[in-house]
Amino acid sequence: MTAATLPTAVPAESQEENPWARAWRRLRRRKGAMVGLAVVALFVLLAVFAPLVAPYDPTATSWSAVRKAPSWAHWMGTDEVGRDVLSRVLYGARASLSAGLVSVGIALGIGVPLGLLAGYAGGWIDSVLSRIVDAMLAVPFLILAIALAAFLGPSLTNAMIAIGVTATPIFVRLTRGQTIAAKVEDYVEAARAVGNPHWRIALRHVLPNIVPPLLVQASLAIAGAIIAEAALSFLGLGQQPPAPSWGSMLNSAQRFLANAPWMAFWPGFAIFFAVLSFNLLGDGLRDALDPRHR
Repeated sequence: MTAATLPTAVPAESQEENPWARAWRRLRRRKGAMVGLAVVALFVLLAVFAPLVAPYDPTATSWSAVRKAPSWAHWMGTDEVGRDVLSRVLYGARASLSAGLVSVGIALGIGVPLGLLAGYAGGWIDSVLSRIVDAMLAVPFLILAIALAAFLGPSLTNAMIAIGVTATPIFVRLTRGQTIAAKVEDYVEAARAVGNPHWRIALRHVLPNIVPPLLVQASLAIAGAIIAEAALSFLGLGQQPPAPSWGSMLNSAQRFLANAPWMAFWPGFAIFFAVLSFNLLGDGLRDALDPRHR
């Protein structure tokens, strides 16, 4: 038997690996991204199970415990009307994380279809949508969000809508650019050659291949949305008292920085770590989902 007739075994490594499994394997190698993922998961769990974890009612006042320093009874102290700061931080995570997730969901729901349409159709549709996006991007993000929230009225729901609409142009531009690059690839040309309609090519061949950069941008946009919600609540345009929010807690604490600094430290600490964690996770996703990375 010659060497040519010998059966050749295909090693397991040569078999094609699932791209999402490969991305997860790459993500696990990045310690910063995994730390960010762990902190994000912790914040989500604390927000979901806040009624079970919080030691007190976040809106219950106690005039005998006004601005008490951290102690065994109140681990993070109390605020200006005797409310437990720990309980309010835990419940405030619900408002901040909800604002981040819902507003980015709104931006994705509006921005991705418009960007896909502009990038794939081209022509006057692309020109009109691009000029609208350019006009919105000419206004600073937070200024536009404040203007929309003030127009809609002060509430957490309106703040999420304002942040989502303000973040939409970013996703329109990103989706448009990725679509323009993807629609000239060989697999799209092959799908067009066999007679697939344009809507099927856009949804079945183009859209799935531009999801990774959208996921990275979404994770980074959640961090920006948390900061925007805190800013709107600080200005009185977001979560309304007595419902807790990290931004509104900072607004109340600014008058007592000298006498009760813990009122500002803990919500500020929560905002800092939540935003940092989402940024670390976004950086890790960018590297893990990049097909050029080895």
